[in-house]
Amino acid sequence: MSQKPFPIPVVPAAEAQAPEDPATSACASGEPYALMVLGDSMLPEFNEGEIIVIEPEGVARDGSYVIAFVNEEYIFRQLVQHPEGWMLKPLNAVYPNIPIEALDVVKGVIILKKKPGKRSEQKAYA
Repeated sequence: MSQKPFPIPVVPAAEAQAPEDPATSACASGEPYALMVLGDSMLPEFNEGEIIVIEPEGVARDGSYVIAFVNEEYIFRQLVQHPEGWMLKPLNAVYPNIPIEALDVVKGVIILKKKPGKRSEQKAYA
C-alpha cells in the first residue's frame, strides 16, 4: 500500500523570516543544518551537488569554511586572515576575494561534507 507524500510547505524567503511562522520556527537558531553546494566557486574541495553541514555556533578560525552574509546575500567561502584583515576567499581563483570588516558576517562554520547517497563518502571539518 502506498502512502501519500508528506506535504512540505514552501514559502518565499521574505515570509519565512517572520517569527510567527510555525513551519520555520521549529528549529533553534543554534542547531546544525544542511545545504547543497551550488556553483563552482569552492572547487576543487567542494563539488556542486555535495551536501555541507553548517554549525551556526561553530568557532570560525583562519582557514575555516564558512557561510557568511555579505552584500545582501549568503555565500560559502573560506575565511582567511591577512595582515590587512579578514577576507572571504573562494577556492576557485576565477572568483574574487571579499574583504570583510569583522567576523560578525560569519553565520556558520562547515563541519561536514557528504556526497548524496554515499554513506561512506564524507569528510569532517573542525
